[in-house]
Amino acid sequence: MKKIFFALAALALFASSSANAALRIDVTKGNVEPMPIAIPALPSAGGGSSGVGADIMRVVAADLERSGLFRPLDPQSFIENVAPNSVAPRFVDWRQISAAALVTGSITEEGGDKLKVSFRLWDVYGEEQIAGKEYNTFRGNWRRIAHIMADEIYKRLTGESGYFDSRIVYVAESGPDLRRVKRLAIMDQDGENHKFLTDGKALVLTPRFSPNSQEILYMSYAGRQPRVFLRDLQTGREESLGTFDGMSFAPRFSNDGNSIVMSVAANGVTQIYKMDLRSRKLSKLTNGNSIDTSPSYSPDGNRIVFNSDRGGSQQLYVMSADGSNPQRISFGDGRYGTPVWSPRADLIAFTKMKSGRFYIGVMRPDGSGERLLTESYLDEGPSWSPNGRVITFHRQFPTSRGKQGATRVYTVDVTGYNLREVVTPMDASDPAWSPLLPL
Repeated sequence: MKKIFFALAALALFASSSANAALRIDVTKGNVEPMPIAIPALPSAGGGSSGVGADIMRVVAADLERSGLFRPLDPQSFIENVAPNSVAPRFVDWRQISAAALVTGSITEEGGDKLKVSFRLWDVYGEEQIAGKEYNTFRGNWRRIAHIMADEIYKRLTGESGYFDSRIVYVAESGPDLRRVKRLAIMDQDGENHKFLTDGKALVLTPRFSPNSQEILYMSYAGRQPRVFLRDLQTGREESLGTFDGMSFAPRFSNDGNSIVMSVAANGVTQIYKMDLRSRKLSKLTNGNSIDTSPSYSPDGNRIVFNSDRGGSQQLYVMSADGSNPQRISFGDGRYGTPVWSPRADLIAFTKMKSGRFYIGVMRPDGSGERLLTESYLDEGPSWSPNGRVITFHRQFPTSRGKQGATRVYTVDVTGYNLREVVTPMDASDPAWSPLLPL
């Protein structure tokens, strides 16, 4: 994806501490009553309606609604028609329809296909503005502007960073069961702007984003041996990271993007390796006769979580980044796999297999506080949103009449509520969530 530059200018940003305290959603609770919020279409600064202004606010409303924390109000219920750049709305009109928060603003369509978009966020009951921003960009970027606006609103009303200006890369699946075609595909976190990255001639698995969101790692069966590839999303250039003594797979970037960890399987044993991407120097991190795989760095880069059968069954372990001091952290019933560290550092997400059922769960890095968030015929492969509050994964449905069941991408809140499908044009697996996109 081409890197886009946005000129960002803050409008008047002011709010009393009492207003901020009153108008706040506690995201740490499980089942939160969604905040009613009014999001009128952005009018043109020159007067009248604006088609792109209406489109932007529909995306903002959809982002906030999908979070499960907000309830955008029906525009048909609005009493006041907000004028462009009005100093303050008539708060009594918005209280009458039970709006706790209100978003106003305007859009100016300038020469050269440029847009200037501004918005203000109001505390309706406190009768104060609590956020305001202005964005200058090109018309073709209107959808990104909407996601960035939604992130700012989310941040102001929850105290947490947003996650809407991000993407998901996944494996798009099609074709009959015995000749399954698997291609890399990428989309915005809401399923829009979908496109394929590979042509399907080679089977691909487990794509993973770099910290700058501009590169992905994945496993490909291209060539004579399955191995890890690196792809630049801006140029489309891809390269193999080497042919080893065995199959290489399950790659992930370090948090600085300078190295990767991955698994290499040879002679019935699977071990974890680190590769410096500059020198391509390879270091072996685990040893023995076990299957060690699915490594994931902690946010500070000092530790790695992985799954291993070294204790007799597949469990989760944490070791130092150099491979020393491995410690088992999972002790519940069942088998554990595909661990991934939260960007907040507070939790590790995992797949759990027990009694023929699959679960997506989380636990603290020391193994305490295990919670299962989902359960189904097959839930697998968790990946964290940029703010560490939402998890994406794929779910396969039971087979029927001898055919493979459908596979879909879902998201779930870290509290276990708000399960949502991310609609894709075909079967989808192995989703990976990007960090917030660079401006």
